[in-house]
Amino acid sequence: MKINTGESVVMILHSPREKLFGILDEIGTAGVSLRAIELGYFDDWCSSIANDEPYLPMSDYFIPMWRVERITRDEGSPNLSDVFEQRTGRLIGEF
Repeated sequence: MKINTGESVVMILHSPREKLFGILDEIGTAGVSLRAIELGYFDDWCSSIANDEPYLPMSDYFIPMWRVERITRDEGSPNLSDVFEQRTGRLIGEF
């Protein structure tokens, strides 16, 4: 099933290895556009937002296709979007 614009995704990159969590803007032959954060920052990010502390915002990324190792829909039980909503009381789309 196709991953659509606006869905939350987890993206794994190589050269250098990175993991991103964010909202998909577009997938094309040249690459992927998304608004995301480093996955390792997710817990601190949720905590900062929940406690009204300063936090790094999501960034707009364009990732060339040669760096993309895998893109997966944010699925699971619970998924990261649900975890974010539970911890902060806000929707991921607001960020």
